[in-house]
Order: sequence, then C-alpha cells, then structure tokens
Amino acid sequence: MTSLNDIRSTFLDYFARQGHAVVPSSPLVPRNDPTMMFVNSGMVQFKNLFTGIETRDYSRATSAQKCVRAGGKHNDLDNVGYTARHHTFFEMLGNFSFGDYFKDDAIPFAWELITDGFGIPKDKLYTTVYHTDEDAFEIWKKVGVPEDRIIRIATDDNFWRMGPTGPCGPCTEIFYDHGDHIWGGPPGSPEEDGDRFIEIWNVVFMQNEQFADGTMVPLEIQSIDTGMGLERIGALLKGSHDNYDTDTMRALIEASAHATSVEPDGEQNVHHRVIADHLRSTSFLIADGVMPSNDGRGYVLRRIMRRAMRHAHLLGAKDPLMHRLVPVLVSQMGQAYPELGQAQALITETLKLEEERFRQTLDRGLKLLDDELAGLPEGSDLPGGAAFKLYDTYGFPLDLTQDALREKGRGVDTEGFDAAMADQKAKARAAWAGSGETADATAWFDLAEAHGATEFLGYDTEIAEGQVLAIVRDGSAITSVSAGEDGAWIIFNQTPFYAESGGQVGDQGFVRSLEAGHDDKGDRVEARITDTQKRGGGLFAHLVKVQNGTLEVGDAVRLEVDHGRRTAIRANHSATHLLHEALRGRLGDHVAQRGSLNAADRLRFDFSHNAALSLEDLEEIEREVNFFIRQNASVETRIMTPDDARAIGAQALFGEKYGDEVRVVSMGKAQTGKGINGDTWSIELCGGTHVSRTGQIGAFVTLGDSASSAGVRRIEALTGQAAHDYLRGQDQLLAETALALKAPAADVPDRVKALMDERKKLENEVAQLRRDLAMAGGASAPEARSVNGIAFHAQALSGVTGKDLAGIIDEHKARLGSGAVLLIADAGGKAAVAAGVTDDLKDRLSAVDLVRAAVPALGGKGGGGRPDFAQGGGADPSQADAAIAAAEDVLKGA
Repeated sequence: MTSLNDIRSTFLDYFARQGHAVVPSSPLVPRNDPTMMFVNSGMVQFKNLFTGIETRDYSRATSAQKCVRAGGKHNDLDNVGYTARHHTFFEMLGNFSFGDYFKDDAIPFAWELITDGFGIPKDKLYTTVYHTDEDAFEIWKKVGVPEDRIIRIATDDNFWRMGPTGPCGPCTEIFYDHGDHIWGGPPGSPEEDGDRFIEIWNVVFMQNEQFADGTMVPLEIQSIDTGMGLERIGALLKGSHDNYDTDTMRALIEASAHATSVEPDGEQNVHHRVIADHLRSTSFLIADGVMPSNDGRGYVLRRIMRRAMRHAHLLGAKDPLMHRLVPVLVSQMGQAYPELGQAQALITETLKLEEERFRQTLDRGLKLLDDELAGLPEGSDLPGGAAFKLYDTYGFPLDLTQDALREKGRGVDTEGFDAAMADQKAKARAAWAGSGETADATAWFDLAEAHGATEFLGYDTEIAEGQVLAIVRDGSAITSVSAGEDGAWIIFNQTPFYAESGGQVGDQGFVRSLEAGHDDKGDRVEARITDTQKRGGGLFAHLVKVQNGTLEVGDAVRLEVDHGRRTAIRANHSATHLLHEALRGRLGDHVAQRGSLNAADRLRFDFSHNAALSLEDLEEIEREVNFFIRQNASVETRIMTPDDARAIGAQALFGEKYGDEVRVVSMGKAQTGKGINGDTWSIELCGGTHVSRTGQIGAFVTLGDSASSAGVRRIEALTGQAAHDYLRGQDQLLAETALALKAPAADVPDRVKALMDERKKLENEVAQLRRDLAMAGGASAPEARSVNGIAFHAQALSGVTGKDLAGIIDEHKARLGSGAVLLIADAGGKAAVAAGVTDDLKDRLSAVDLVRAAVPALGGKGGGGRPDFAQGGGADPSQADAAIAAAEDVLKGA
C-alpha cells in the first residue's frame, strides 16, 4: 500500500469500524482559535470539545485534516524543498476521543493499525512515553513491545500542552527505524536529530488541566488526541524516508518537469519540489477563501506563491507555470477534498494573474539583487537596506531574498532590515501626525501599528473566534468594559463582521466569551455589537453594548454576525450591482454610480442622469434585474490590479481611491464581451459581501425615482422578503381601491390615473387663483416704493403656500420691469419668505442678501438661492413687518 489516497482511506475506514465518526477536514483558516494563522494539526477543529465548551453528537472521531505551516509560530517555509520532510501543506491523520476511551484502547488501536493494517514490521518500531507515565509503559508491554524498545523521555517532547494554561497531558510516540545505513540515533539519544529513527505517530493523553500558578489537576473528562502525518507514513510504506517520493508528490514533480522540460531529478530537483509543495498549499488556501493580499493570511499566501514562482523562473519557465499544474493536483486529491475541484477555476485564474503580475517585477528585483551583490566582498551578507528596498519597492518578502541568497552561500543583515523597516514606520507616523487627523485617529494609528490590520473572515463565515486586542472609549484605550457601560469600541485580531464601506452598512451581532466571564458571578460574558466601522491602519472597530459580565483585553471570544440581517444586506448589495448594469443598458453608458446604501431593509442607488425616469424605464429596469435574479448564476470574486480590472470592463466607484489590488465581483451571464470569459453581465470593483448565486436575492422591486442633486437621480428598491411583502401590500391596496371605486381590478390603474390627472388639474387651478389673488392684492395691497432709487415691492400674504411664491415673484418682476420683490407667506403657522431681483440690478443687489436679512426677524436661520431669486423660512410669520424693514436696510446700502 503506497498510494496516499489508499493510506488515507485505510486509516479512516479502520477507525470507522471502531465506532468513530468520520469528520471532514475543517477549513485551513481556523474558526475556533483566534491565536492561529492556519490550522496546523488535526485537533484544532476539536479544541472546544476537549475543553468542554462544545458538545457534539459523537464522542469519538477520526479525520484527515489538511494543514499549513507557513507563518507565525509554526513556519517551515524556509526549509521546504531542501529537506526530506518539511512542507507548507501536509495532511494529518488522527483519531480522537472526547471522554470516551483512554490509554487502554488508544495504544492498541495504534499498534493494530500500524502493524496489521499497514503491515509495518514490529521489529522496526520503537515507542516513547513520558518518564512518569507507568500506565502507558505497561500497556505497550502488554501489546508486545519489548521493554528495550520503550524509551522513557523526561522532557516536554513527550508532554503536550495547549498553552501556558488549559488541557495538557503526557504523550506516547511511535518511531520507525530506517536502518543503520542512515545516520541517527533513537529518541533521547545525542544523535536523535538524524534521519534513521523517524516519528510516525503521536498519541496525546489529555488527562490534566494546568493553571497559571503551575498547578495541575485531573480533568473531569480524559480524552485522546492523535496525529500521524500522511506524507511521512506514505514515504515509509514506499520504503523511503523522503516524503517527496510519495505518489502524489511525485506526480506533481513530474508535471512540473514536463511543463518546464527540465528533468525531475538531479541538480534542479529542489525547484520541482518547491513548486509541488507550494502548489498544494496555495491551491488549498485559495479553495478555503484566502486570497493574495499585502497583509495577514493573504500576505503569507502571496509569499508562498512568489517563492514557487521564483523557482519556476530558475527552471527557465518563460510563461506562468503554476496554473498549468492545477488539473494534476485536482486529479490526485480532488476525490478526498471536493472543495479543490469546486474551486479549480478560481485557483487557476488566481495563480495565473498573480504570476503574470509578479513576473513583471521579478526580473527587475533579481537584477537589483545581483547589482548589490556585485559591489560586495565575496561571501558577505546583503545589507539590510538593500533587502528592505527589494521588499518595499518590488514586493520581495525578506524570506524570498534569503532563499535566493541561500543558493549563493550568502545571508542578509536582518538587523539592518529591521532598522530600515522601523525608519519607514517612523516616517509614516510623522506623515500621519502632520496630516491634520484628530487625536482620536492618532490613537487608532497607534493600535494599528501595535497590532496590525484586522483579519476579515466575513467573506467565508459569519461565526468565528477572535481575541480582544484593544478597547477604546472616548479616544482612549481602556482595559475592560462591563455591563451598563456604553460607547466602547473593540478591536479583535480577526472578525467575521463587515465594517461599513462602499455603501454597505456595518454588521451587527453578538459577542460571547468562551469561558466564565470576569464578573463576580462567573457568568459568561454576553454583548451585542451594534455597529462595525473602519478605522485607520486597516482596523475594524466594533461598537459593543455589554449585556452581562465584563470583556477584557486578551479575552478569547466567539463572534456571531446577525445572520438574517447580513443575508438581507448581501441581497441588497448584489441587487445594486444588477441595477447598475440595467440602468446602463436602458439609459446609456453615461450612467455611473454616485453613491449607494445597502442596508438590511432597503437599497438606495444614486447615479448620473439628467432626466426623470419614465414609468416604462422603471418597468424595463425592474424586469431585467429580475431576469438575472431568476438566472441564478454564480457570483464570482477575484483579486486583480485596478488596471487589469478595468481592462475586462469592471465598473469603479466614482471618486474612490483604490490600492494596488482590488476585489472584482462579477455576476450574470450574457453575451456582452466583457470579462475574462466574454459572457459576464455585471463586473464591478467592490469589497462588500455578496450572495453566492443571484437567485438568493429572491426578487427586486423599485419604489420609484427621484432627484438626489443636480444631474443625479436616485432609485430606491427592495429585495427578498421585503419586496415580497411590498408586492402583497400593493395587491391588497389594489383590491381595496377596486372595491372603493366599484370597478374591476384590471381597470383600477386607468381609473386612478384619471383621478390623479384630475387632481393635478385642480391643484394647478387653485395655485393660479392664489397667484391672481395675491397679484390683485385688494385695497390693502401696497404700492411699489423707491428705496435708494430701486423699485421695491414687499408684501405679507395669506392663503398662499411657500411653493406659490416663486411664480408670484416672477409676475411682480415682470410688472416692475426693474426692481426688487420680497414676499412673506403664512404657511400653516410658519413663515415662508422669497425674494427676487430683476436682471439689470444683479450687479448691485442679490436676492440672497434680502432673504438672509429677513429670515432672522422671522425666527429662522440661513436662506439661499441665486442673485435673481432666493428663499428661506422662519417660525414666526407675525414678524413680517420687521422682516420687510430688515430687507429695506439692505436696499439702502446697495
């Protein structure tokens, strides 16, 4: 048995027969451990079962867990390709018991599977136990291991801890002896670091809990956590101690060799090994939602990708290579991990675009490196400043430079690199301090510098664990916030909560502690997140209202987005994209977004257009959006440069500043010639959250079109359940109207239109009568008088609305020929005031000045308009005479 697929199946099948639930691998981004960058062992997804925080419907489980070690505490990146067993991606086989069986079963399970299931000779196996664990020692003897092959280890190599506090316990390990032709000694010996004796399985006995003071007590439930590296056991069964000899790795190495026309073995072998390993890690990370970026997990992904791409360059590859190998990977591992095949198109495209982009700078960066080395003494390290320039200017991470120098027998002055990095941060701080930002913003900058940007998980999950990094209230950092204390913003190291941006409102939801809280009762902390906002430095700030207990800096918490609210927001945001494209198709390419709101209850979209939309326009736009909703096409996301995005027809938000990379969202299938495949209907630069298929929007209905500002129209609309409820309400209204009009429902629209036309006609007639009455004035109507040589007509009116004043002023201006007019109307207990100035006087006098003089006397503020016409209002129409007098004073000074 040498196939990794067969070994994986044999392992899982064996433990399934022993009553274990076969649990799928969790995603590589841990949802239940905020301290980890990537899942690096099989027990991670079961952590809360071991601590008792969570329960499931099984008490024993087995899994094949995909793992990545390429960042943070567990970082094997630098060694990958150069050693026999280091990987960035590997699979961990494991069996677990949560308070079910313990040592008496776990050890025999392991021995039976290894010796009978995999047929490994017993005389080639050694075991280790913690030096005080007599139980494990006796059980190994009982299953048949000679005492001289059971080695007592007194160090932490055989005592496992989750952390400084928490579950812990001794472990026992199984080693394989590759033979005396390979250098190395058994575990515990001075030569234990050699390759002769290789650990193949570790069984942890979680039997204690350790506290901060160093004391330990037995756990109420004693559990088992095991791990066996699939690649390592695969190499062993193939008769090798090199993991790259396994069938999966060999297939990828040969695919790389075929694509580059470079033999798979010999001097170039290390390059093929790096490519094979990194292809696995990058593909699985992309499949699990990680995309290349300049910070966090995306930055680690980019480092892995670029390291592989540099090795492809060293093999002489002139064109992007990695994406061409994805089909081989899917054929090797797609059956065990279906998500790999489902994301194949995204993986292929992301690798291709990233490599195309990187190759543009790779040659320049390597030339700079060679130029720097040419001026150095033979064998000396590269100065830190030069390494930092490679990083800062060309996007070469330090480890990539170190990898390139390693082949030349050189290193990097890392202290100099760190000094250059610190100098750049100091300059950034000085620039920030001189930018006019508030003291509050500076506090956020300090936090961003100390903790880095918040890792956003919300594209892939609505629930995750996070760690409280900082709490801010009134611009100052505090250490805790308790029930009843409002106004606190919390920063977590990672979050599924979307921060308000691009028209999409911030998420709301809940925070709950994983363990007993800090209040006297020991209750769990519960808090509600009422808003999420972006702060400087890429921080996501969560406004919390603690309902129970106390949240403290350092706490690990469970973060839960309000699912129903997020779902509605997502539907509205995706519908906005469809609406934008429908408007462009109906009205023309001049349509561009000028603002939007994507909330839970509605959407609002502002766009450039000079005229009101007709009823036919709205109906056609609504019809087209609903067509693409019913199409139920997948919504796809990719990361691209702004230039590349625009090249495929992506729409950008007016006035928005974009960085080196943008998130491009596409949806709808239509033969438009846009997009990479030439059949994408809507493509936009967008960082928001979206539905996965357009059908999830449900339905779309417009509420109408209105003016937002000069040259900008606004459409408000509903989706999903809100659209359904609105339409039901309209049906009910139609039925009630038909009953009131004693007409068939089909005739109601025409009858209502006729009534509305009649009402509008009557309103126009009433308005004209009011204007005629105001112009006639009666016996009390004042005559125009001369003020400073200017004809001035001023009058307080009753029975006239504020909307009528503009037309009346125009008629008075026409009657005067040259002069100024001021009219004040009693509009339902409030004063409306308007002024007009004929064109020949605009250089001497402004209607705005007349209004702003009159408004304070009426108990109002402000007022505005144009030199020939202005308007305002106040609270006290009884002061009309004082207002007219104030306007007269303006005329006297003209």
